[in-house]
Amino acid sequence: MRKVLIAFTIVALLLATAAPVTVAALEKPAFKLGNEVLLERFLHLIEGKNVGLVTNQTGVNSHGKKTIDALALDARVKLVALYGPEHGIDGKAVAGADVESYTHPILDIPVYSLYGATRRPTSAMLQGVDVMLFDIQDIGARSYTYISTMYYVMEAAKASGIPIVILDRPNPVGGEICEGPVLEDFTIGFVGIDNLPIAHGMTIGELARFFNRNIGADLHVVPMEGYTRDMIWQDTGLAWVPTSPMIPFIESAFGYNATGLGDGTGVHQADYFRWIGGAGINSDKFAALLNSSKLPGVVFVPEMQGSHGGARLQITDFHTFNPVRVNLHALAYAKQLISFSVPSSGTTYNALSMFAKVMGGNRVGEWLEQKLTPQQIEANYAAELAKFKQDRQPYLIYGYYGGKGPSLLVDNTPIFSDVQPFIDRHNRTMVPYRVIAQALGAQVHWNEQERSVTLQKGATKIVLTIGMRTVLVNGKAITMDTVPVISQNRTMIPIRYVGELLGAFVHWDQPSATVIIRTQP
Repeated sequence: MRKVLIAFTIVALLLATAAPVTVAALEKPAFKLGNEVLLERFLHLIEGKNVGLVTNQTGVNSHGKKTIDALALDARVKLVALYGPEHGIDGKAVAGADVESYTHPILDIPVYSLYGATRRPTSAMLQGVDVMLFDIQDIGARSYTYISTMYYVMEAAKASGIPIVILDRPNPVGGEICEGPVLEDFTIGFVGIDNLPIAHGMTIGELARFFNRNIGADLHVVPMEGYTRDMIWQDTGLAWVPTSPMIPFIESAFGYNATGLGDGTGVHQADYFRWIGGAGINSDKFAALLNSSKLPGVVFVPEMQGSHGGARLQITDFHTFNPVRVNLHALAYAKQLISFSVPSSGTTYNALSMFAKVMGGNRVGEWLEQKLTPQQIEANYAAELAKFKQDRQPYLIYGYYGGKGPSLLVDNTPIFSDVQPFIDRHNRTMVPYRVIAQALGAQVHWNEQERSVTLQKGATKIVLTIGMRTVLVNGKAITMDTVPVISQNRTMIPIRYVGELLGAFVHWDQPSATVIIRTQP
């Protein structure tokens, strides 16, 4: 007990003597990718270990340095194997082409293909690996297969008892565009690995947390710094690295879900997902119909591609542009103009058409055959999309700066919370327990019967009980001057007590009503 109280006092003194931190001092902090934060603050996850790295040409830091090179040149770790997704580790193979495994000519380590003889790491591929890293840029689309590779790697890591570390990266189209029907269970496969809408609105790290609800891997997400939910790629200051041969430009990443989902219908994309149309379409009528919908952030210009009519997308506001809505409108209007046939499809994965796989089921095809309007199609999936947005909330990491959402800042990263932190009657700042556990890397468990929450980080185990001032720290009781409560259907705990006991430095910025947490002095 004496040791616990002494430790608590030391943390409090350190906090008191540390330089004050204010939101003003942290406005617009430098943006950092997860692979940069790894080497600065999370090296303990890989130090002294044999590392396997899943990556490709997009695995670079803000200055263009490859994660492969950073690890290979760092004496504190040993890079022992590389793994490449579809298109290969250099990103040059065409879509759908098998890629062979080989030995790296310089590093003399295996480069295993996860898009060839197998799409999952085998136990032999993981032999001698202590920890897996994943550093690949996603584009925010359910059907883009890099996220399926991540899912399979997480499953393989779980099966082999190997921890997996996701180095987080931005969602290029942002964290607010979440759109489309949610994938049905019978459609789950490599083109759609989980029950996501067409655009999921999550970073690769948030997706990994969402996937892990079913996998249960020993998962660690190294977050970005200075990233917020409303940021799109252009806000990060990063140079675009082509994620695959057909996504050479950032506009292509935005256009992928807008023009590329019509497999087998005759409605197709051109010019790297910046045009949509098809045989028999009248360009002027098609563009006029699309423009009449007044979809935000885009204007449609009539344009022929060879003998095919269609429209070029001129994105006027990348923040408000919603790719999936554009695609569904385009398909619905094309159906009115040329009455194409939806590819036939079955009700098992192997019997599905590619159109059904991309759309996450047969429903969109059925709605098109019924010639529903775009508005009717959107209304048909509105309820399931709203439910998904609720279901994904526990797995989100990033929040907002500047009063757009709950104000919790951890190491220059605004943390997402679906409820606002508040000051209780004891003048203590209360936050949801899962949010603080996530932010500080603690494991968490809620005991419904005892109405208690347990947080554990390293050797420190904290148990708090609703309505009780007593908190157990490694089995020893200390008394707080406030109590955990249930508010807004969330278990709220005092951030300063818990944060400091877990080794963090906590500051309340009254002018901005922001909780500022630092995991290092």
